[in-house]
Amino acid sequence: MSAGVIRLDTEHILRPVRLGDGAALSRAYLANREHLAPWEPSRTEAFFTVASQEQHAQQCVDDASAGRSVRFVIASDDGEIRGRMNINNIVRGAFWSADLGYWVDVSRLRRGLAHRAVAQIIEYSHTELGLHRLQAATLVHNLGSQSVLRGNDFERIGMAPKYLRIAGEWQDHLLFQRLLEEPLSARREGP
Repeated sequence: MSAGVIRLDTEHILRPVRLGDGAALSRAYLANREHLAPWEPSRTEAFFTVASQEQHAQQCVDDASAGRSVRFVIASDDGEIRGRMNINNIVRGAFWSADLGYWVDVSRLRRGLAHRAVAQIIEYSHTELGLHRLQAATLVHNLGSQSVLRGNDFERIGMAPKYLRIAGEWQDHLLFQRLLEEPLSARREGP
């Protein structure tokens, strides 16, 4: 899979963030403001503006060009953004790993959309980026996200106390990883 357009189902595609996405990103974040608030850092009012989201789109394009991250949107056929898939903090050298982050529009939950999109990101990370490992962190009580990760053969590798400042508080996170060159072995299935 190249960083082009990937069909996820009859209604949704996965594609890289591009210039001009600011208005659609702003609408998506505004529509999901309450839904995302417990799972993300606290946001200022400026975050939700078209101008701020267009700056973010520019940063996404710049970061992809520099090899620092590759950020995607899940878009519906009406052109609206229905979620995000992010490959962040790409590190080469001896590590060849990155962090995975994602969210799906509240109106699209429990349809397998996140599962299918994560599967495509795994394939892209392995074949196009040549990564060895993807890691992800979820809030301890985010059972939906943990289910998506486990369904894509991520294994739990530990717990990080007060890992990220989410919803205004330092919160514990469960840590997961997926080694990309090999299937998950029964021996490594985690704690």
